[in-house]
Amino acid sequence: MKKTTVVALLACATTLSACYSSGPRPLPVVSNQAPTVEGAWSDPNGIVSTFQGGSFSTRTTDTNQLLASGTYTSVSDRLVEINMTSHVRNTQSKVNCALVTPTQLNCTSDSGGQFSLTRRG
Repeated sequence: MKKTTVVALLACATTLSACYSSGPRPLPVVSNQAPTVEGAWSDPNGIVSTFQGGSFSTRTTDTNQLLASGTYTSVSDRLVEINMTSHVRNTQSKVNCALVTPTQLNCTSDSGGQFSLTRRG
């Protein structure tokens, strides 16, 4: 083999090796987790309800007075059941809440009363 042929083959091999790819890059992981009720929510009157690790509480924003407390369980990815005690009326009740959007929770108490909560930013 001639010297120029070897040099040409080496040049081609070097050029082709520069084009080598280790394969496609992995795509970023996209989370498909459903939104949860965890966090702080408020009603139109400014009362703040907090859902945290199975515990539920409702407080006033001006004095931070505890109005109600209890527990909650997720019935499904969009439905939550709250068992709470009102510290104002000294009564117990059950409330079912539907997460209609990631920022809106529509609730109905066992007495038929309805209210909505908005997620606080």
